[in-house]
Amino acid sequence: MEPLQHKTEENAPIVKHDDKVRNPLKPTAAFVGASWFALLAGTVGYCIGLWNATMELNEKGYYFTILLFGLFAVISVQKSVRDRAEGLAVTDLYYGLSWFATIAALILLIVGLWNAELALSEKGFYGMSFCLSIFSAIAVQKNTRDAKMFEDKEL
Repeated sequence: MEPLQHKTEENAPIVKHDDKVRNPLKPTAAFVGASWFALLAGTVGYCIGLWNATMELNEKGYYFTILLFGLFAVISVQKSVRDRAEGLAVTDLYYGLSWFATIAALILLIVGLWNAELALSEKGFYGMSFCLSIFSAIAVQKNTRDAKMFEDKEL
C-alpha cells in the first residue's frame, strides 16, 4: 500500500478563471459564509428553543452547558486531527481526551433528551440543532485555519 501524498499549496494546481489566479485549497467566500450561517442558525436556534422551553432553569443550564461543551470538544478534535495531518506534534493523551469529550457530549445530550419529559418534536429539534452546531463548528474552524494559512503565505 502506498503512503498518502500530502498536498500543499506549493504543489497544488493553480486554477485560472477570468484572469484571476485562485488556489483550489483556499476556502471560498460562499463556503465560509455558509459555514458561519449554519453555526449561527444551529446555536441561536438551540438557545431560542431553550429560552422558550417550559423546563426548569437547572435543566436549561444542563442543555446549554452540553452545547458549549460539545462545541469546544469538536473544535479540539478538528484541531488535533489537522495538526497530526500536518505533522505537528499532538500527544495521544490530548487526542484521546478530545475524542472522549466529543463522544461524552453526544451521549450526555442523548441521555438527557431520552429521559426528558418533552414532546418528540422538541427532542428532535434539540438533537438536530445540536448536530448542526457541532458540524458547522468543525467547518468554521477548518475555514479559519485554512484562511490563516493562506494569509500567512501571502505576507
